[in-house]
Amino acid sequence: MRETATRLETFYATSLGLAARDMAARRLSTLWPDLSGKNVLGFGYAWPYLNAYETTANRVVLAMPEGQGAIAHPGKRGIATVLCEGQALPFSDASFDNILAIHALEESETSKATLAELYRVLRPEGRIVVIASNRAGMWARAESLPFGAGRPYSRRQLKAALSVAGFQPTVGSNALYIPPVKMLARPKLVTGMERFGETVWPGFSGLVLVEAIKRLYVTPDNGHAEKVARPKFAGSPVMNRTKRDNV
Repeated sequence: MRETATRLETFYATSLGLAARDMAARRLSTLWPDLSGKNVLGFGYAWPYLNAYETTANRVVLAMPEGQGAIAHPGKRGIATVLCEGQALPFSDASFDNILAIHALEESETSKATLAELYRVLRPEGRIVVIASNRAGMWARAESLPFGAGRPYSRRQLKAALSVAGFQPTVGSNALYIPPVKMLARPKLVTGMERFGETVWPGFSGLVLVEAIKRLYVTPDNGHAEKVARPKFAGSPVMNRTKRDNV
């Protein structure tokens, strides 16, 4: 069963939720510093991370899975939230320039189908960022918190899942190095531990982020160039035959 939208909203109002948002958004802003004029989709519970882009983007749409429920967030053109049935997204092909998926894959029954649907609605050369709880981190073990729900991922697993769906992963990153303890979620302490974690134990973050692109072409995934055999011709060429050969 998925984490509900109301529980996620409550989590992001706490000091731990704000710390998680700030540290992941810090990494996201380095990947997407400006989304002016872009059509942006948030899949899962993405509003805390996409809110900062709402004023400059052309439009921000929030798609939330039916098991999660939906909260009506206002946008420039009215309510920006839509409740999705299963993995089906109610959008045309190639509708979005950028997609952010968070609180999405970990609890998806069929992550392959989910990524395939996100691939469908992303335009060619568009970019997707997936944020998930880190398999090696402490937050994935905190079952009382939203990032402890579902299946966590390593950065390599996340890249592999995106590759299978047809995306081309470009860059990976880590965020959220404080332990999931409320008393440690003070802004100065969070910032200091983030810098320390990035230097000393980069693989043990709470979250992993991977960006990928929907390329116009398909890259072979066999890892080596295929050999082209030299053609073999039997007999001698017609022009080189003697009269005797033609008799």
